[in-house]
Order: sequence, then C-alpha cells, then structure tokens
Amino acid sequence: MEKIVQLLESKGIRPTAMRLMTYKRLAELEVAISLGDLEKDFKVSERSTLFRTIKTFEEKGIVHQIEDGTGVIKYALCEENCECEVGNDLHLHFHCNNCNETVCLTERKIPHISLPDGYITEDINLVVKGICEKCSDNLG
Repeated sequence: MEKIVQLLESKGIRPTAMRLMTYKRLAELEVAISLGDLEKDFKVSERSTLFRTIKTFEEKGIVHQIEDGTGVIKYALCEENCECEVGNDLHLHFHCNNCNETVCLTERKIPHISLPDGYITEDINLVVKGICEKCSDNLG
C-alpha cells in the first residue's frame, strides 16, 4: 500500500481511502472496467466520490479511458511513465465479442497519423474487436 501512496503523492494526489482502494482494484484487474462495474466492487461507495476519483486519476495520468464501441466508457491503469495523449504512447485496445472484456495491448503502438491541414486531432482510440485468447481456447 505504501507504494500506491508514494505513486499518488508523486502525481500530486492526496491518498484518501477511496483513492487507495480504487487504485488497488484497478491494479488487480487485467481488463478495463466501467465506472458502474467498479462501483459494484465496493460495498460502500458513493458514486460521485468514485467518479471524482477516476476523473482525478485521468487528469493526472494514472488511468486512461477507452471507448470500445459498447457505449460504456471503460478505464484502465496507465503504464509507468505513460503519456496517454495524442501523439504520445498510444496503444491498441482489444474488445472480445464473446466475454465482453476490453484489454490494453500496450506493446502494440498506434502509429502517428497525420491529418490534412485544417484538421485538429483531439483524441485517438483504436479498438480491435474479435475473440480474445481466453475465449478462443474454449472454442476449439
């Protein structure tokens, strides 16, 4: 827990109980999670506090959001030294059509995309959809 406290403090975030629990839960997951599903993981939590926690984490570069085409925004922890912003450290995401999980494929980087003059990039999100490794093993 001390490592999480140090990480949060290094990002200028006061380590409250909710922030510590949220970070710990996100670190345990290997998949991205929606705010609603994250809320279910905590017996006692106020939705607005959890929302503010996630937004603070996003603003400080601890999590990034993923729009995987399901209509629900999901969140995942950023890697250490990540700069999840347009032009820096963008990676693929994979959404499994079978189990409905979305994972970060951080080792698969999105190449720089240049747009014509006059276009301004505000966000880049590349999601590959299909059957994940776990589910494809169960098909055969």
